[in-house]
Amino acid sequence: MIGELSYLIFFLIFVSIFAIAVLGLNLQWGFTGQFNAGVVGFFAVGAYAMAILTGPTQPRLPDQAFQVSGIGLPFALGLLGAIGVSAAIAYVIGLVTVRLRHDYLAITTFGIAIVIHLVTINFESLTAGTLGFVGIPRPLASTFATPFAHNVAYLAMMFAITGAVFWGLERIVRSPWGRVLKAVREDDVAAIAVGKNADRYRLEAFVIGCALMGLAGALYAAYIGSISPFDFLPIMTFQIWTMMIVGGSGNNRGALLGALVVWGLWTSSGALVSQVVPAKFQAQGGAIQVILIGLVLVGTLLFRPRGLIGEEPKVSRYVD
Repeated sequence: MIGELSYLIFFLIFVSIFAIAVLGLNLQWGFTGQFNAGVVGFFAVGAYAMAILTGPTQPRLPDQAFQVSGIGLPFALGLLGAIGVSAAIAYVIGLVTVRLRHDYLAITTFGIAIVIHLVTINFESLTAGTLGFVGIPRPLASTFATPFAHNVAYLAMMFAITGAVFWGLERIVRSPWGRVLKAVREDDVAAIAVGKNADRYRLEAFVIGCALMGLAGALYAAYIGSISPFDFLPIMTFQIWTMMIVGGSGNNRGALLGALVVWGLWTSSGALVSQVVPAKFQAQGGAIQVILIGLVLVGTLLFRPRGLIGEEPKVSRYVD
């Protein structure tokens, strides 16, 4: 019983982490129409920023050539720092890409994610390269006597953070600022014609969305306690996009539901593959998971293109 409960807690922690990233992507695509194909890059920025800011400060050992040292900041400061670093990088990138549309923006952001991945591999003095950054302090770990109690506390913290992000996004997308985002998404020429700076709104949505992806990466790193470049591959972007589409683009409740459904399918299909596929083919079993999630994505686009919880059609009585 404890084993099943422990796995459920572990599962829900990951659902919460991905839900935050999906909410960030939903702000960019669902409300603003920005095709960000580099989600995993900003996720990795947040994770490595968290690792560097909160990592242990002890000097490296002689036999650990690529063991890097962190700054040793508390968890809360590391979390804020990771958000700030992700937002700052997104701001610089956004200044260059804010005028790009659709497939051009997708290609550019995908290339940026590849650049970030290459930096994590080759900047060994900062990221420890392919060996990975280890020893990231896990918040609340010293407060509780058992790993189970720590996981319960971390899950409660994740629910609180995810709930706060959801509440904040709901407030802003239902505000005049959020209505302008939808106007820019539907017809930016019309938005400009009534005096709205479409590029500024796009840039703001891009920065906030990427900051949330960085927050998700920081929480991932703090929970796992170690990261490597191979944790942040393009498949993660595919997963997060699928979560948003299945749940419902343009609806924050759909983003939460999509994270739960798709991560549940991903983990359950992985367990099924491990049971059904012979041991010598286990290395190729991961491809089956990708195929299954791809089929779910195609089925959603064909039979329920608005997702499980589609965007709520609303007509405002007010004019900003």
